[in-house]
Amino acid sequence: QMQLVQSGGGSVQPGGSLRLSCAVVAYSDGSICMGWFRQAPGKEREAVGLSDIGGIYYIDSMKGRFIISRDNAKNTVYLQMNSLKPEDTAMYYCAALYGSCKLSGGSWLTHRGDFPFWGQGTQVTVSS
Repeated sequence: QMQLVQSGGGSVQPGGSLRLSCAVVAYSDGSICMGWFRQAPGKEREAVGLSDIGGIYYIDSMKGRFIISRDNAKNTVYLQMNSLKPEDTAMYYCAALYGSCKLSGGSWLTHRGDFPFWGQGTQVTVSS
């Protein structure tokens, strides 16, 4: 089993920045793929980006303003969000699975069903 504990989030004005953290606790040895997802009211949960030992992958629409970083010593992954817009308002989740973020064929795991472990979610609200 694996447990993910999120922190950060809150309310910010358009153009502002926020950083989310996700700490991995209670895990087994092995490589871990970490992902950030978000879900706006009435919408499907969508991937923001992924991180594993091979690197970081961003969904095209998230490139540029969202930055994922990872501190393996702290077993923590971060999501830095810059130039936030009202449409970024959503519940943000971190997710994890044992192994790579990529399938053997090269495609990335970007569907919520690919990830068995989830953080508790944190609300991000962008509003003036």
